[in-house]
Amino acid sequence: MSFSSVGWRCADALWAFLALSFLLAFCAHKISPYLPRKYETCGVYVLFQDLIRYGKTKQSLKRDDWLRVFDVPKRWFWHFYAISVGWNGLLLTLYLNFAFQHQSFPSWLTGILDFLTGVPTTKNQVPQLSTLLVQLLFCIQSLRRLMECLFVSVFSDGAIHMVQYVFGLGYYLILGLTVLGSDRLGKGTGPLLSQLDWFHVAGIALFLGASLMQHQSMVLLARLRTGKSGAVETLAHRVPNGGWFELVSCPHYFAELLIYISLSLVLGGLSITWWLVVLYVFFNQALAAQLCHDLYRSKYESYPRHRKAFIPFVL
Repeated sequence: MSFSSVGWRCADALWAFLALSFLLAFCAHKISPYLPRKYETCGVYVLFQDLIRYGKTKQSLKRDDWLRVFDVPKRWFWHFYAISVGWNGLLLTLYLNFAFQHQSFPSWLTGILDFLTGVPTTKNQVPQLSTLLVQLLFCIQSLRRLMECLFVSVFSDGAIHMVQYVFGLGYYLILGLTVLGSDRLGKGTGPLLSQLDWFHVAGIALFLGASLMQHQSMVLLARLRTGKSGAVETLAHRVPNGGWFELVSCPHYFAELLIYISLSLVLGGLSITWWLVVLYVFFNQALAAQLCHDLYRSKYESYPRHRKAFIPFVL
């Protein structure tokens, strides 16, 4: 077995494993209501629920005190995006130097990319417009979400598991490398602007629309806890209304999926690795949305029955 084949299998296997893990978690959650009630006190069941839930969906979970030791504040979500802005900003800077100043990547980065992609570095490697655009859009997305966490969202005293926290930090590091690694598989030749194609325009248009949708959803959620002056009036959970909330319980999760699909379009729609990333995002966000949807329906008797959890009219 060659080193390059191990690298290829490592990159794709990682995202395939994550996608499969969250698919199984989603299925397990869907069948859990049909299990005998005695399983609700089973240690494995409680640990599973503790690992997949966070924020408001975690507050009603009956847990032993020792499990609460691993809780960290949900408001620490901003750490994820701060790491992403710094790390992916660095990768973008290195790629700009490669594209316009013809500077090689640092040896440590080259070694990681060789392993992840299974495609060794060549001196004739041509900068790819698709890769540059996805890096730029991803940095914009991370910066917007950081600003929303710091200046828009109103976090309660909800918690996330330490495992979720560490996973979230590592996720954005690996994702940035996955974006940069897509450059090895690009087929664009010539100057960057000459590589511009219709799928770049389509992907950017979808990215902007989905980003606006997500931002509007975050604003509507924040307004549930603030007054007209913008001051926080309550940390209680309320039923969201308006915008895409009229169709789904979690339009911000649906928008997240659309954002990743848009990045796949910018890459030409032919990257198997990136579609595995999209598949992971789909199952991850579907699980989070279903947990919120179930909470709303159980807590509020008047909750609109026509709303789906995640995807309008479908799921």
